[in-house]
This record gives sequence, C-alpha cells and structure tokens, in this order.
Amino acid sequence: MSIPLSGIRVLDFSRIIAGPLATQHLADLGAEVIKIENPITGDEVRGWDSTGQPGISSFFTAFNRSKKSVSIDLKTDRGQGLVRDLAKQCDVLVENFRPGIMTKFGLNESTLRSENPALIYVSISAYGASGSMSDRPGLDPVLQAESGMMAMTGFENGPPLRHPLSIIDTLTAVHALSAISVALYARASHGRGDFIDLALYDTAIGALNNAALGYLTTGDLPPKTGNSHMQATPVDLFQTKTEPLYMAVGSDRLFLRFCEDVIERPDLAIDDRFKTPTDRRLHRDELKELIEATLKKKPADFWLERLRHLPAGKVRSLDNALRADETRERNMLWTIDQGDRIQEVLGSPFKFDYHKLSPPKPPPQLGADTREVLRDLLALTSEELDDLHRHQIIRE
Repeated sequence: MSIPLSGIRVLDFSRIIAGPLATQHLADLGAEVIKIENPITGDEVRGWDSTGQPGISSFFTAFNRSKKSVSIDLKTDRGQGLVRDLAKQCDVLVENFRPGIMTKFGLNESTLRSENPALIYVSISAYGASGSMSDRPGLDPVLQAESGMMAMTGFENGPPLRHPLSIIDTLTAVHALSAISVALYARASHGRGDFIDLALYDTAIGALNNAALGYLTTGDLPPKTGNSHMQATPVDLFQTKTEPLYMAVGSDRLFLRFCEDVIERPDLAIDDRFKTPTDRRLHRDELKELIEATLKKKPADFWLERLRHLPAGKVRSLDNALRADETRERNMLWTIDQGDRIQEVLGSPFKFDYHKLSPPKPPPQLGADTREVLRDLLALTSEELDDLHRHQIIRE
C-alpha cells in the first residue's frame, strides 16, 4: 500500500492551530513537512502548558506530529536567503502571518513563485489577503463573534456563547487541505503552482449554511434554541429515568419511526400539532414534554437499545468519549514513542482501502532538524552550518 502524498515536500511557516493542523494532515498523508520556527520561542504554543516534554506542550503536540523543525532567524538577510533556497525545493508553502509580514521578510508569494513557478503558496489569515480588514489580526473566538455564530449560540434570553473548541480554525485547516489537494492535482496537468488565499472570516461566514439561507430567504434572524435545532424538531436533549439522551429525529421519516418503534406512540406522528416540521417547531415545548413523559419511565440504556436504528446517544464526558469502544475500533487514538514515555494522540480521520497513512512520529523539539535539512536540501557543509549557528542565524 502506498502513502498518498509521499514525495511531496511542504515548507510550513504556520503556528497555533489552523495552519499547523492543515500541515499535520499533510504529514499524516505522507508529505515531508518542514516547520520553520524562530530560534527564540518557536511556535508560540510550545509553552502553553506544563505537560509533556520541555518546549513540547500538549497543545503543540496536538497539531505538530510527524514534522521536522528548522529554526531560522527570518529577520536576517542570511536567514531569508536560506528559506528562499528551501522554497525552491518544496511543492507547498503554508503561512499564517498577517498579510504583509512575509513581504517584509522577502518571502511573499510573487517572489517565491517567480523562483519556483510550481510552488503552491497557501496564505491563511484572519481576514484574507485583500479587503479593508486584511491588516488586522484575529483569532477563532473573535471570528465566532463577528460572523454571527456566537449570537445564535446559547439559550433564549441568555448571553451569546462561543464554541469551546477552535471550530473555525479546524474548518479552515480542512479547507486548506482540500485546496492544496486540488492545486496538486491541477499542477500535475499544467505544471504550475498557485496562490491560495484562505481567511478565517470566510470560513466562519461559509459555515453559517442553513442559518444564513434561512435569513436570506425570510429576513428573519434565527432564534437561540439552546440544545435544540433552529429548524428541525425533535432535536434536543431529553431526560430519561437515569440520565439525558441527545436525539435528532427531526425529519418526518425519523419522527415516525421514533414514535412507532421507540416510544410506541404512533398517535403523535399523525397528531395535527406534530405532522410536519413546521407544526413540530411551533409546538416544540409541548412535544418535548410528551416525549419526556414516556422516556422518564425507563433508564437511558433501555431507550438506547431501542434507538439503535436512529440518531441518538448519551452525553459523554471527554474521557468517556476517548475511551469508548467505537473510538478504539475506528483507530482514533494513536500512540507515539516520545523516548521517555508513550504519548497517546488523536488519530487521523482519513481511512483508505488502497493507501495507508504515514506512521506517526513525535512532534519535534525546536530546531531539532535544522542541520539535517539544510545539509540534505541545500548541500551546506559542516563548516557553513557551524558558522550559521555561531552567528545565531540557525538553532539546532
């Protein structure tokens, strides 16, 4: 079995989440990912908690396995020259600085692609490479606020709420992987690279999906619905005799099967109050009360057995979710030998029949691969490398 992106080399200037997660996906798929870091701190998240090895926090480990770390001072002419030479040897470059920063270093898209026309240059920023906001920084929760997501989240009359995870960063990473894959495929036919401009803001607006189209169609803003769905009902958290279950049986077909097979109340499916999605939404609270009156008679496990053919599940804690049988069965926990200990990490969601993923490697210590990469790709001698180290252009 072959590894899909074997032979692809990526120059990674990104840090924190969106860019590093995208390049970690590329590394899992077999690409050689060379992470360029500044010699002092490296990626800012290396020290965001005290767990793990020194300089390799759990946060850093989450997004940087299977990469090489090359530490170069980009504020120096010699450092910039080294990176330009590396870019000539690479297929993909990913950076997530504010627009203008790479130009300041002489590493902007037009410069590097003039020297390597086959290079696929990916810029990830908060607001994109153009527009009135392009010069501003921005992080995931700020974009959740600005995009309207936060205003829709929470319970009626409650304050806006952010998603606890960096969901916009995660979606942007997947968009980056998709765009890079398309550009690589297209390059195979015409030989040219491309410039890919990804904005967290665009990702956030694009993720509004049915909520946005509901507003654009009717002019009505979606209400806060807490754990329920703004359009489909019943989709909510329902209390049983022992613990709550989350069920999503909002379509007519699913609702009918739920009424007949699970709670044995076929009358509800033909009740004038609940016949259509609109009817059920208008009588949401009344329907929930009727459903819970039945569910509270039996424990959650009893109902889950009956709900196996329908979308429903327990509200698990993080530890229970990670230790669940299906997490293990789907190979969603990997182990990495860190030398002094075995580290569990999240596995890749990509599964193939005719390809395999690259075996996971530990995240790199800052600058650990500097000498090897510069020697192998740029043919620098030991004396040249020693001189760069002596002048603090590189760290190893």
